[in-house]
Amino acid sequence: MELAYYSDYAVRLVNTEEPARNKDSLTSVEVIRELFTSDSTTARRATEADVPRLRAVRARLRAVFEAADAAEEAQAVDLLNSLLLEFPVSPQISGHDHRAEDGTPLWHMHLADHTSNATAGYAALASMGLAFHLTEYGVDRLGLCQAAPCRNAYLDTSTNRSRRYCSDRCATRANVAAYRARKRLETDRSANTGRSAETAQESSTPNER
Repeated sequence: MELAYYSDYAVRLVNTEEPARNKDSLTSVEVIRELFTSDSTTARRATEADVPRLRAVRARLRAVFEAADAAEEAQAVDLLNSLLLEFPVSPQISGHDHRAEDGTPLWHMHLADHTSNATAGYAALASMGLAFHLTEYGVDRLGLCQAAPCRNAYLDTSTNRSRRYCSDRCATRANVAAYRARKRLETDRSANTGRSAETAQESSTPNER
């Protein structure tokens, strides 16, 4: 797997919680193992003790996205650096899953399974993946969904840095809400214009009528 593969690890973990809706899906060992998306040694090492540990890492990763979303670039970098220092990766050169047409391996960087516990392993992958995305594309490519009350994290890979929502569903919901708000405003303006005309007519003198 190339380093870009790990970029989504942080997003998956952060989005296990929806603070505004008071929802938290990070509740079991099974959920933790699903976050890894592969049957790795680190995933199999997960225990119930990793639930609160990963929740703590999740809060720190969300803080990185919140700082980036607020255009606090230095703060976002500092927060991410603290995670990188605490959860170092173990890089390896690998070619087992990428081969040329003639069968020769295409060598690339791979992050090996962590030897400590599931939380340390996942945090290392998530932090390194997020750091790769940040340095490759910019701090402003880390975002939080603008379709309230959703505040899910996302990584902006659009060509014009225009992404504002975590999913097509949230984008549609926000567009519908904006359309309805415009229609209400137009209706209110029309009603106010009508009332103003009636008031002006009622206040006119008999001669003017």
